[in-house]
Amino acid sequence: MALWGGRFAEETRRDVRVYSESISFDRRLYKHDIAGSKAHVAMLARQGIIPESSAAAIRAELDRIAARIDAGDFAYDIALEDIHMHVENALISVLGAEGARVHSGRSRNDQVALDFRLYLREAADRLVAAIRGFQRELVAKAEQEAETIMPGFTHLQHAQAVLLAHHLLAYVEMFDRDAERLTDCRKRINVMPLGSGALAGSTLPLDREFVCRELGFERISRNSMDAVADRDFAIEFVGALATAAMHFSRLSEDLILWSSQEFDFIELSDAFCTGSSLMPQKKNPDVCELTRGKTARVYGALTALLTLCKGLPMTYNRDLQEDKVAVFDALDTVELMLRVYPPMIREMRVKRENMARAAADPALMATDLAEKLVELGVPFRDAHRRVGAFVKYCKDRDRRLDEVTLEEMRETIPEATAEFLTMFDPQASIAKRKLPGGTGFAPVREQLEFWKKRFADGL
Repeated sequence: MALWGGRFAEETRRDVRVYSESISFDRRLYKHDIAGSKAHVAMLARQGIIPESSAAAIRAELDRIAARIDAGDFAYDIALEDIHMHVENALISVLGAEGARVHSGRSRNDQVALDFRLYLREAADRLVAAIRGFQRELVAKAEQEAETIMPGFTHLQHAQAVLLAHHLLAYVEMFDRDAERLTDCRKRINVMPLGSGALAGSTLPLDREFVCRELGFERISRNSMDAVADRDFAIEFVGALATAAMHFSRLSEDLILWSSQEFDFIELSDAFCTGSSLMPQKKNPDVCELTRGKTARVYGALTALLTLCKGLPMTYNRDLQEDKVAVFDALDTVELMLRVYPPMIREMRVKRENMARAAADPALMATDLAEKLVELGVPFRDAHRRVGAFVKYCKDRDRRLDEVTLEEMRETIPEATAEFLTMFDPQASIAKRKLPGGTGFAPVREQLEFWKKRFADGL
């Protein structure tokens, strides 16, 4: 089958066809390819480049092709390489020369750029909606645990008492930025490249603004060379996915730790865990572990795209066919995360008593002692040193901070009063943290109300 007109005298070798095809992965662009072709032929007829009757026939047949693909009644052939040639060949097989008019005034270069942008624009909208859904689940769980106290960690060491709700709401903030990144990225995706041709535009009187309006783009591309060579919109898109995957991976690490016997803070539903092939007692948080692994896969997609583009001369080069493999894999991976995690968080059982027991360690209130000294006029570094000496005093004697007398405390903290002996209650510690953004009961309730209002307002 000679695809490339009169220039070639020999058929493409079978192994080269296999090497060159992209239909195995770019067939998912068919709806966007057909939408772009329908807008394009409407413009061609409007401009008098092709007859209106040809445009009507092409648009009707494109609808029939879409229906066939939807129904699974469409044959693919690697000799036709990609989805663009499949759709065009299907048109010509039915309409003959009339169908061949569809490619007037365009190249596969600007055609694939158009399809890719249409696809990613839709994907960005879908992802943002899914992230918002996940945020709602996190907020709902946080509201259930608005008074659940746990130890907060730095360096994976017990640090200060915090609310579990505060911890979960930290991830709500992270995923909010992910949604914002995708929303912002969409602005740069939403540029209409059709009419750029192979690289230099066209001598035909195309109306690019008409196609732009028909397809709902914000504007047309300003430079035809950039329009067909550019893939930084895809790199930015996958960069946003990589950051979102990183947030999923960090959340997963927390859940893995919390579900271990050493922490025993939560229990994940059986539906999101697996057993051991050898040890009957095991219940492994495999979904969370897989997320850590799949995050590396998304990073790989980003690295692949950056590497793919770094050495390309202007303008279009066939290397760019490989961009979709990386993008589709990263997108599919993150969308799977967004399907799995909302129900996993919803069904997660929190072991409040175990969290409270861990947070009851009086050492978690050491900072409260230092800040009390600051209130009494002691410079913070001096206060820090005195409380540190008090902690060492207790450790050397194998005693908890709340097991000493006032006289013993005054050996290292001369300013201590009877009030200092009452400052080892995590509930009281959290209640005193009233600053906006902190882990106190009041500011956490404010955070919850903020998010609930945002969701009610449709964000």
